[in-house]
Amino acid sequence: MSDAGYLLLVNPSAGAGRAMKRLPVIEAAMDEHGLRYRIVMTNSISHGCEQALKGADVGEIPVVVSGDGLIGKVGGVLAEGRGTLGVIPGGRGNDLARVVGIPTDPAEAVAVLAANERRRIDVGEANGQRFLCIASCGFDSDANRIANEARAVKGPLVYAYAALKALSQWAPARFSVTLDGAEHGFSGYSVVVANSKAYGGGMFVAPDADLGDGLLDVVTTGDVSKRKFLQGLPSVFKGTHLEQPEVDAYRAAEVVVSADRPFAVYADGDHLTDLPMTVRVLPAALELIAPAEAG
Repeated sequence: MSDAGYLLLVNPSAGAGRAMKRLPVIEAAMDEHGLRYRIVMTNSISHGCEQALKGADVGEIPVVVSGDGLIGKVGGVLAEGRGTLGVIPGGRGNDLARVVGIPTDPAEAVAVLAANERRRIDVGEANGQRFLCIASCGFDSDANRIANEARAVKGPLVYAYAALKALSQWAPARFSVTLDGAEHGFSGYSVVVANSKAYGGGMFVAPDADLGDGLLDVVTTGDVSKRKFLQGLPSVFKGTHLEQPEVDAYRAAEVVVSADRPFAVYADGDHLTDLPMTVRVLPAALELIAPAEAG
């Protein structure tokens, strides 16, 4: 642990207030483990990133108590030697924590901090904007937007609701995907560029992705009927959708994606950039406090 202690960056709105509700348990666990800390309530992603950098500059270890959105942005600014990242899950999806083996139980997550095991993970960069998990577009663009607007739907169910609503309005798009210089074109639903395995609250859309291999996994879903697409959605939670003929998987260090109509690109649950995009990987760019052998 740093001599300066931990900086807990708490997002009060994360997970419909879940992070705030967990704070007393987190504080008690930090005290029980004898960990020095101070707390900052973030009021925006930019505020959280600014505070993380200021803390790291004086030797503190930023620990994000939030969902994947703030975790991804703080991880991005700490990459390439700016600081070490700690995570206590507090959002709806918590996909990075799921993949790297950080428990959702707040006391158990603090125990991971206390154990102080560290691993280096890759960081993705799309049009210069960094992310930790998965950047996706197409059908996913519509589903992410709907999920973020659905304040009345609580917990992971919001992702199922968003997918159903997006599907009812969907029309196929034409995509161009260039993988390390080799171009592929197809009509269909989505392009997923994955640094990690999961998104959407436990959907293992890129089950073979490895946070430490220096490469991006690309998963495309071609054009099938809406009924067949809907029938295939449950298989994404198991990662078995790759067996379906309309789903293709690739691996590359640089990926360029464009489409025949505008799409926003979402990563770590938030809007990241817009098509066209060029995605690169920054190998082993971030030090993360997490079980060394997980993921």
